[in-house]
Amino acid sequence: MMLSWLLIGKKNMVNRILIDTNVLLDYLLTRKPFYEEAKKVMLTCTEGNTKGCIAAHSISNMFFILRKDYDAKERREILSGLCTIFDIEGIDKNKLLSGLRNEDFSDFEDCLQMECAKAYGAEYIITRNIADYKMSEVKAILPEDYLKL
Repeated sequence: MMLSWLLIGKKNMVNRILIDTNVLLDYLLTRKPFYEEAKKVMLTCTEGNTKGCIAAHSISNMFFILRKDYDAKERREILSGLCTIFDIEGIDKNKLLSGLRNEDFSDFEDCLQMECAKAYGAEYIITRNIADYKMSEVKAILPEDYLKL
């Protein structure tokens, strides 16, 4: 009886997070001094401790941003790998309209990240730009703060 309670408790401990584009780029581009924390966040998802999600529009944004460091074939492989590892939350008409109506966000892209995090049921948005999410319905935290939880 006690064992089943422990297993249920363990199942409920799995967090759902949305990883912001800047943290993904810190990892993919080995950006110092942010790389180590970004890598650890990624590992929490790949090791099954956390369910991780990426907003679909982050993939297209990264395809463009990574062009300076990787050719098109490499970018396709890298981003396909991310899509295999992480859940992807798409942007649809309802999320777009909700984001467009939300005047609390100065950055529309961040508002879309929040809409995706809400739809995914994320407990946190992992980002280095927490100030941009002060009006977010999903708590935004720094990678290092998330890793301390």
